[in-house]
Order: sequence, then structure tokens, then C-alpha cells
Amino acid sequence: MTPQHSISMQSHFSELMKCVEDLKLTRNNIQSQITAEEEEKYNLQKEVERMTYRISQLSENLVKKNAARTDYDRTIQETESAYNKILESSQLLLNMVKREATCLDQTLHAVEGCGEGNLRLNATIKEKKDI
Repeated sequence: MTPQHSISMQSHFSELMKCVEDLKLTRNNIQSQITAEEEEKYNLQKEVERMTYRISQLSENLVKKNAARTDYDRTIQETESAYNKILESSQLLLNMVKREATCLDQTLHAVEGCGEGNLRLNATIKEKKDI
């Protein structure tokens, strides 16, 4: 082998080693990216699992709260209806008491203004009972 040939081989060998080192460096960079992306993927999967679990919890809570709201709506409606019935009944009772008071006042005035007294009072009371 000639010295020139030996230098040429040394040069090729050196260049080959540099290419291999460059390839290894590129491979290591790619491996670092793969590792980082796998870690990010793992973290995202864990976050998706956490969010999926949270969504199911929220869904269950919403079902329960919607049922409770429906019960409250029904209770409120029933209470308002009962209140309105009480209000109507009390208005009817008030009107009846006023009417009876007016009739009693008229009966009392008729008795006081009449010379026959008890006869008229008894007749008026009997009429009221018949009504």
C-alpha cells in the first residue's frame, strides 16, 4: 500500500466515522423527541381519563339535581295551589260573614224599630234559618 493510498483510506475512514457519529447524533435527537412525545402522550391520556371521570361525576350530579329541581317545582306548584284555594276560601268566608253581619244588623234594627219586638225577631230568625 502506498502512502498516498494509506492517507486516502485514513481520510475515508475518518469521514466514515464522522458520518456514523452524525447518524448517531441524529438518532439520539430523534430518540429524545420520541421520549418527550411519549411522555406528553401519557400525560394527555391521564388527563383524558381524569376529565372523563369528572364528566361522569358531573353527569350523575346533574341527574340528581334535575330530579331534585323537579321535586321542588312540584312542591312549589302544590303549595301555591293550596295557598290559592285557602285564599279563595277565606274570601268566600269573609263575604259570607259580611253578608250574615248585614242581615243580623238589619234584623236587629227591625226589632228595635218595631213595637211588636219578639214576634218580628222570631219571624226573622225563622226566615234566616230557612234560607
